Amino acid sequence: MQSDSFDFSQLASDIKAWGHALGFQAIGICDTDLSQAEPEFTAWLEQGFHGEMDYMARHGLKRLRPAELVPGTRRVITARMDYLPEQVESSETVMQDASRAFISRYALGRDYHKVLRSRLQQLCDRIAECVGEFGYRVFTDSAPVAEVHLAEKSGIGWRGKHTLLLSRDAGSWFFLGEIFTDLPLPADEATTSHCGSCSACITACPTGAIVAPYQVDARRCISYLTIELQGSIPEQLRPLMGNRIYGCDDCQLCCPWNKFAQLSVEPDFQARHGLDAASLRELFAWDQSAFETMTAGSAIRRIGHERWLRNIAVALGNAETAPENIAALESRADHPSPLVQEHVSWALARLRSK
Repeated sequence: MQSDSFDFSQLASDIKAWGHALGFQAIGICDTDLSQAEPEFTAWLEQGFHGEMDYMARHGLKRLRPAELVPGTRRVITARMDYLPEQVESSETVMQDASRAFISRYALGRDYHKVLRSRLQQLCDRIAECVGEFGYRVFTDSAPVAEVHLAEKSGIGWRGKHTLLLSRDAGSWFFLGEIFTDLPLPADEATTSHCGSCSACITACPTGAIVAPYQVDARRCISYLTIELQGSIPEQLRPLMGNRIYGCDDCQLCCPWNKFAQLSVEPDFQARHGLDAASLRELFAWDQSAFETMTAGSAIRRIGHERWLRNIAVALGNAETAPENIAALESRADHPSPLVQEHVSWALARLRSK
């Protein structure tokens, strides 16, 4: 390929068409300059809002410097894939029933890392068929990549006050993936923000984790507490978690832009094993083997059985004082894990004091 004569504008158009054919709902292209975001990110780290996510601080500003992460990178191709599953129990209905377990809608199906990585690789293979060998690296929430900033700059959407990406025609129920490449593709124009004076997500956060517009204290975020946090969940936050045992969607559920969200057509993102409305006691009864079997190929597998029980114990402690709930907790009172024991003990004390 002779770069001085190759039509990169046509290639960019082709990449978007190929991406749509592979199941992506939007493709955008941007350069690598994210310097405007560096002061905000540095301040976020300095305030300790990343909690135990040490990798955030360890990689530092490399997250906002794609050409340092992958030398030779000239452009970033961002891809969006909708994930909202069809035919699932409504989130509101589940969260209003204290006997059920709420699992973030993105985690009900197959692990998105595997799905997006495979499709992005297929897109790279298609590009190579056209241009020959080229430099690239694929990412799907798998390295220090500022995916929301890159997606915003590539014109796919804007960064909402909850720090998730928002799209006027798709809301926020989607995954993002990136291709860092050395191809000098024409960049798309960045989009503008359309949050206006709305503060619905800030108000809706159960634990007050959105401490200011565009600023999240991860240490209070239920997604962080149920997924990223390795140890004990702070006691003062446990009652605020309700029945959310893996992730939290409250800031998305209240967002006005999500009335435009599209249901996913991807079979891999549809709910498995009835996890969209399962009972807490049913899930708490899973032993290690059952957990591994029922979460095979799922993002949920990453937290392991111990933290799975920890999370459900908290939810049971927030449930009704029913003999069945107390019996379920008592069945785990002597669990080998001190972490599980602690949360079970707290839940039992909470139920018995109601």
